[in-house]
Formats: sequence, C-alpha cells, structure tokens
Amino acid sequence: MQISVPVRTPAWVSRRRILEEKLSELHKCTNSNQVKQVHAQILKANLHQDLYVTPKLIAALSLCRQMVLAVNVFKQVHEPNVHLYNTLIRAHIQNSQPLQAFATFFEMQKSGVYPDNFTYPFLLKGCAGRSRFPVIQMIHSHIVKIGFYSDIFVPNSLIDTYSRCGLLGVIAARKLFMAMIERDTVSWNSMIGGLVRADGYVKAGEMNEAFKFFEKMPERNVVSWSTMVTGYSKAGDMVMARMLFDKMPVKNLVIWTIIISGYAEKGLAKEATALYDQMEESGLKPDVGAVVSILAACAESGLLGLGKKVHASIERTRFKCITLVSNALIDMYAKCGCLDTAFRVFNGVAEKDVVSWNVILQGLAVHGHGKKALQLFSRMIHEGFEPDKVTFVGVLCACTHAGLVEEGRKYFYSMERDHGIVPQIEHYGCMIDLLGRGGHLTEAFRLLHSMPVEPNAIIWGTLLGACRMHNAVELAKELRDHLFKLEPSDPGNFTLLSNIYAQAGDWGTVADVRLRMKDAGVQKPSGASSIELEEEVHEFTVLDASHPKSDDIYQMIGRLVQDLRQVGYVPNVYE
Repeated sequence: MQISVPVRTPAWVSRRRILEEKLSELHKCTNSNQVKQVHAQILKANLHQDLYVTPKLIAALSLCRQMVLAVNVFKQVHEPNVHLYNTLIRAHIQNSQPLQAFATFFEMQKSGVYPDNFTYPFLLKGCAGRSRFPVIQMIHSHIVKIGFYSDIFVPNSLIDTYSRCGLLGVIAARKLFMAMIERDTVSWNSMIGGLVRADGYVKAGEMNEAFKFFEKMPERNVVSWSTMVTGYSKAGDMVMARMLFDKMPVKNLVIWTIIISGYAEKGLAKEATALYDQMEESGLKPDVGAVVSILAACAESGLLGLGKKVHASIERTRFKCITLVSNALIDMYAKCGCLDTAFRVFNGVAEKDVVSWNVILQGLAVHGHGKKALQLFSRMIHEGFEPDKVTFVGVLCACTHAGLVEEGRKYFYSMERDHGIVPQIEHYGCMIDLLGRGGHLTEAFRLLHSMPVEPNAIIWGTLLGACRMHNAVELAKELRDHLFKLEPSDPGNFTLLSNIYAQAGDWGTVADVRLRMKDAGVQKPSGASSIELEEEVHEFTVLDASHPKSDDIYQMIGRLVQDLRQVGYVPNVYE
C-alpha cells in the first residue's frame, strides 16, 4: 500500500505567483480606486518593498495622478535603487511637478545612488522653455562629468530640450550636435526641428540654416520632411515648401494638411483648392485635425470657396460633425461674411458649447449686427450656458460696432458682479473704444486711468482714433508722447496725428509730424482690399492699375462715389 505525501510548494514559488498576479492586476487598473485596491493586496502579501513591484505600483499611481500615495510607496522601500528613483522622477515630470523631480534627483545623489542613462532624459523632459535654460546647462554639466555621452540617447535628449529654448538654446544644441561623434536620425530630426521652431530663424526667414542640416542628413524620414515643409510654410516661402512637399517619398495626412493650410493662409486659393482635390483623389480623407486646421486657415484669409469644399466633403462622406468641427465651420462662414450659413450651422449643432456661442456672437459683432448679437447673448443665458471672458469681448464688440453705449456700460459692469469674470485688458480696450466712438472721451480717459494694468499701445491708439473722430486736438496731444514711447515707428499713429492737426487747420504741426515720420524712416503702407472670385483672390491697393480689368473697376468706383455723394457722403481728403 502506497501512502501519498503532499508536496509542499517552496515559499519563493508561492511568492512569485502572488507577485505575478498582483502585477497583472496593476496593468488592468483604469482608475485610482482599482490601483488602491491592488496596493492594499500588495501590502497584505508583504510585497511593498519588492524592487520589482514598487516601480510598477508607482507608475500606475502616477497615471491616476495619485502622487502623494506614489511618494509614500517610494518611502516604504529602505534601499531604493536607481530604477526606483528614475520611476519616481518620471512620475513627477508626467504630473507637471519638475521641482519635486529635481528634489528626488538630489536625494538620490545624497543617498549614494548614481544616475544612469535614463535619469537625465527624464529630468530634461521637465525643462522645456527659455526660463529653464540655466537648469538644462546644469544637467548638461552633470552629464559631462559622469560621462554619459557615449549613449546617444542622452545627447539626443539634450539637443531636443535645448532646441525648445529659443535661439539661445538652438545655438547650444547646434554646438552639441557638431561635437557628437555618432549621430542617428533622431539627432538630425531634433536639430532640424529646433532650427525651424526658433523665434530667430523662421521669423527672420533664415530657413537656409535648417536646410543645410536637412541636406546633410544621411537618412530622412517623414518627421524631417514634415518639419522642413512646416518651417517654409510658416516663413511664407510656399515655393520651397511645395518643392519639398513634391519630393517627399511618402505623404501622410498631416503633411497634406500643413501644405494646404499654408497656401490657404497666404490667400492662394487656386493652389490650396487644387491640393485639397489631389489629397481626396489619393484616397486620403481628412480627419478632425485636418478639417479644423484647413477651415481655420480659410477663416483667416477669407477663402470661402475652399471652406465650402471642405464642408461639402464633410457632408458627402458623412463625417461625424462633432462640436469642434461645427465650431470651425461657423467661424469660417462668419469671418467670410456668410452669416446666414453660419447661423444655419450653429442652429444644427446638437451639443453646443460656449465656443459655439462665442464664435457666432463675434461674427455678428464684427459685421455690425449688434442688436442681433445681444439678443443671441440673452438666448445663451436663457438656455443655461455660462459666458466666459471671450463671450464678453464679443458682447462689448457688438455694442461698439452698433454704437450701443448704454448697453455696453451695463454689460461691462455686470461681468464681475453677475458672472464673477474680472475684466481683462481686452475688455477695457473694447469699452474705451465704445466710449471714444460715442463721443464720451472724458469718461474713456477716466476708465483708462482706472485700469488695474498698464494700457497697451492698442488702447492708446484707439483713443487717438476717437480724438480724430471728434476733433479733440488737446486730448490727442496728451496721447502723443505715450504712443511715441510705446510704438515709435508705427506709421498709423503718425498718420492719425497728422490728420487730427490737418482737420484743425494746424498745418505747421502737420509739417512737423511729417518731418518726424521722415526722420524716423516711417512710411504708411498702402491700404489694400481683396475679394475671392472663381478660386482666385484679387487684391487692390490705392491707385493700382495692374489688374487686367482696372478700367472697368475704376468706372464702377466712380459711379459708386457719385451715388454716395448724392446721399451726403463727404470723402476724407486728409489720408
């Protein structure tokens, strides 16, 4: 007779099974309560000091934004290793706590644990921005001292972080890049991206420096191609942007959106529309990001034709017109002057948000439909939507364009009293503009001097325009010094002053202002207007005769001027 003896599972095997079960449960957690339940089980199983478990627990707590609990978990480990320190540093960075991340880094050094090649890249992720430039330099010196240059991951992180700190950072990144013995595609992309991003290169139109790096790249991917096309588009050089776009071996939806938006922003309707057609013919259908970007570009440049084409694509493909897309359509139609269509889209939005109301309010305001805008604002409040500061910019703008001074006062002073919104500089600017246009110059000056922030050049210029409108020469003199100090080379200010003195018959002062303009090298740019017709934008400037139908155009203008004079219009001869 055989007697069966039960086999006892070794303790380390049981512990391993428990460990694996707890870790698998951590991966399935989707909220903080679930993570806390697993944490309790880990404590019960006495695994809270296990250097394999605790990093995963801290990472899970970090994703649920439970950083207080994550720090407590860390503190329960008597001898944390570099991996555990890195996990906590990364958690702090992911939760926008850079100061706590650096405190953990310094604590790690005090405890005698040496950083590894992951420590510094984690720290660098919390250092983007010009204000952090000295901190990046400090980290750089640590890397040099410890000797982590041999791992390309570390210098690549440095280049990327430096290049996000403006021109000074790009210079430091370039110096580091040139000193690198080994470079990979990430190195090149980070360097090119930095060159394109800087306020320095693109603003000055110096894309040549970035292009030199691009040409030297041993291997180019979609990131490097896209970065260059984006840079040239932002710099306004659509010839180079298109040349690179055409040469791209692979084009994704992002790059199509960039090039189409670039053409649209420049007002190049025919090119933008043709590319949009090509994109659809290639089988690519615009997503939410593409639709919103292209519609935004159409709105800013007035390309109604392309905007309508995008709208038609949305309807044809049964694209889910979420609120974000609907808002972009409303904005485009409103800015292009198609208020009826904008209203039709607005009324069809199933789930309106405050942006939906703000966009249509602004559209009504800038096109002079002040009373309709205020009626819509009342409807917005009635339907339970809480206005924000942008809403009140639209409301005050509506009052300004419609000359509704009393209503403007009411809404301005109700902002904080009824809605808890403290007026910002833009609200003061709208109100001062409203009072100035309405002839209440003394009240406008009083409000300007009561502002809690320093008035900017726009507000001073607004008041100067009101002085010209109401021939207030003495008040204009008070503004002159402020404007010349804030914007010494703005031709608009010089022109307004010159016109004010001309209206008052003070031709000696007019001559002085014109002489000052000449000495400062200031020239008033010619006014221009544009109109889109058959996928082409026609631009007109003063005395321009370059258009093939300029004779017909000037004949029509002549007839319009005659009609205007018959109803009492007097042209301004001082401009």
